[in-house]
Amino acid sequence: MGEQTVTGPDATPAPEAGGAPAPESAPAGPASAGMTADGRQPAPADVAGAGMTADAVPGAPAGGAPGGPADRTADITAGPGGVMTDEVGVVTGELTLRTEHADGRVTLRVQYKDADEWYAVTGGSAPLADPAALDAVHTIAVGLLNRPEG
Repeated sequence: MGEQTVTGPDATPAPEAGGAPAPESAPAGPASAGMTADGRQPAPADVAGAGMTADAVPGAPAGGAPGGPADRTADITAGPGGVMTDEVGVVTGELTLRTEHADGRVTLRVQYKDADEWYAVTGGSAPLADPAALDAVHTIAVGLLNRPEG
C-alpha cells in the first residue's frame, strides 16, 4: 500500500501529514460534521428553526398564537373536603376548573358548574415563564382536584 495524504477542510495537506499548515481562517466545510482536521472548533452555524424556541413568539400562549391570556378548562368533582378558595372558602360538588396563564403566571380558578362567578383556588397561583407548560399544569391540577370517587 502507498501513503495517503491527509487533507484539511480546504483540501490542503493537514499539518500532521507533513504538508503546509492549514490557514487559521479556514472554516470547517459542510462535510466536516462539526470537526476540523486541525482540532479547532468550527464556528457555530446559523440554522434558523432548528431549536425548539427558534420559531416561538416570546410570551405567546400555548399553540404559538401571540396575544393575551390563555386558559384551559375541565369539569371536575371535588373530593372530600372540597376545594379551598380565597373568596368564599370551601366549594364542593360539581365544579369547573380553569387554569389561566397571563403575565408569566399560572392561576387556578373554580366555579360551580354553569355558574357565573369564578373563585381563585387558595395557593393556586405560581410563576410560569413558559406558556407551553400550561397544558401540563392543567393536567396536574385536574388530577389533583378531580375526585369523583372520593
